[in-house]
Amino acid sequence: MKLINIGFGNLISAEHTISIVSPESAPIKRMIQDLREKGLLIDASFGRSTRAVILMDSGHGVLSALTPEILFQRFEDKTEEDLKENE
Repeated sequence: MKLINIGFGNLISAEHTISIVSPESAPIKRMIQDLREKGLLIDASFGRSTRAVILMDSGHGVLSALTPEILFQRFEDKTEEDLKENE
Protein backbone atom coordinates (compact mmCIF):
# COMPACT_ATOMS: atom_id res chain seq x y z
CA MET A 1 0.00 0.00 0.00
CA LYS A 2 1.34 3.41 -1.00
CA LEU A 3 0.80 6.19 1.54
CA ILE A 4 1.08 9.85 0.57
CA ASN A 5 1.78 12.64 3.06
CA ILE A 6 -0.94 15.28 2.67
CA GLY A 7 0.51 17.64 5.27
CA PHE A 8 0.98 17.83 9.03
CA GLY A 9 1.88 14.14 9.25
CA ASN A 10 -1.41 12.95 7.75
CA LEU A 11 -1.26 10.12 5.24
CA ILE A 12 -3.74 8.77 2.70
CA SER A 13 -3.73 5.68 0.55
CA ALA A 14 -2.70 6.42 -3.02
CA GLU A 15 -4.63 3.42 -4.34
CA HIS A 16 -7.93 4.70 -2.94
CA THR A 17 -7.60 8.25 -4.24
CA ILE A 18 -9.89 9.19 -7.13
CA SER A 19 -8.99 12.84 -7.66
CA ILE A 20 -7.46 15.97 -6.19
CA VAL A 21 -9.37 19.19 -6.87
CA SER A 22 -9.21 22.84 -5.91
CA PRO A 23 -11.94 23.96 -3.47
CA GLU A 24 -12.56 27.29 -5.23
CA SER A 25 -15.52 26.50 -7.48
CA ALA A 26 -19.13 26.62 -6.32
CA PRO A 27 -19.85 22.94 -7.17
CA ILE A 28 -16.88 21.78 -5.10
CA LYS A 29 -17.95 24.02 -2.20
CA ARG A 30 -21.43 22.43 -2.35
CA MET A 31 -19.88 18.97 -2.47
CA ILE A 32 -17.77 19.77 0.62
CA GLN A 33 -20.90 20.92 2.48
CA ASP A 34 -22.78 17.77 1.43
CA LEU A 35 -19.92 15.56 2.61
CA ARG A 36 -19.76 17.46 5.92
CA GLU A 37 -23.51 16.94 6.49
CA LYS A 38 -23.21 13.21 5.72
CA GLY A 39 -20.22 12.81 8.05
CA LEU A 40 -17.92 11.85 5.19
CA LEU A 41 -15.56 14.84 5.36
CA ILE A 42 -12.12 14.57 6.95
CA ASP A 43 -10.48 17.92 7.70
CA ALA A 44 -6.71 17.40 7.63
CA SER A 45 -5.93 21.10 7.16
CA PHE A 46 -5.46 21.75 10.92
CA GLY A 47 -7.34 25.05 10.78
CA ARG A 48 -5.35 26.40 7.86
CA SER A 49 -7.04 27.46 4.64
CA THR A 50 -8.12 24.54 2.48
CA ARG A 51 -6.21 24.44 -0.79
CA ALA A 52 -7.10 20.96 -2.01
CA VAL A 53 -9.92 18.45 -1.70
CA ILE A 54 -8.97 14.80 -2.11
CA LEU A 55 -11.81 12.50 -3.16
CA MET A 56 -11.56 8.89 -2.08
CA ASP A 57 -13.19 5.78 -3.58
CA SER A 58 -15.06 5.22 -0.29
CA GLY A 59 -17.04 8.43 -0.85
CA HIS A 60 -15.03 10.40 1.69
CA GLY A 61 -13.51 13.80 1.04
CA VAL A 62 -10.26 14.92 2.66
CA LEU A 63 -9.36 18.60 3.04
CA SER A 64 -5.69 19.51 2.82
CA ALA A 65 -3.78 22.76 3.33
CA LEU A 66 -1.39 21.77 0.52
CA THR A 67 -2.08 22.78 -3.07
CA PRO A 68 -3.18 20.21 -5.67
CA GLU A 69 0.12 20.78 -7.49
CA ILE A 70 2.19 19.85 -4.43
CA LEU A 71 0.03 16.79 -3.77
CA PHE A 72 0.31 15.72 -7.40
CA GLN A 73 4.09 15.97 -7.18
CA ARG A 74 4.06 13.76 -4.09
CA PHE A 75 1.93 11.18 -5.91
CA GLU A 76 4.31 11.26 -8.89
CA ASP A 77 7.44 10.95 -6.72
CA LYS A 78 5.96 7.97 -4.91
CA THR A 79 5.01 6.31 -8.20
CA GLU A 80 8.51 6.77 -9.65
CA GLU A 81 10.07 5.26 -6.50
CA ASP A 82 7.76 2.27 -6.74
CA LEU A 83 8.63 1.74 -10.41
CA LYS A 84 12.35 1.74 -9.58
CA GLU A 85 11.81 -0.80 -6.79
CA ASN A 86 9.95 -3.15 -9.16
CA GLU A 87 12.75 -3.21 -11.75
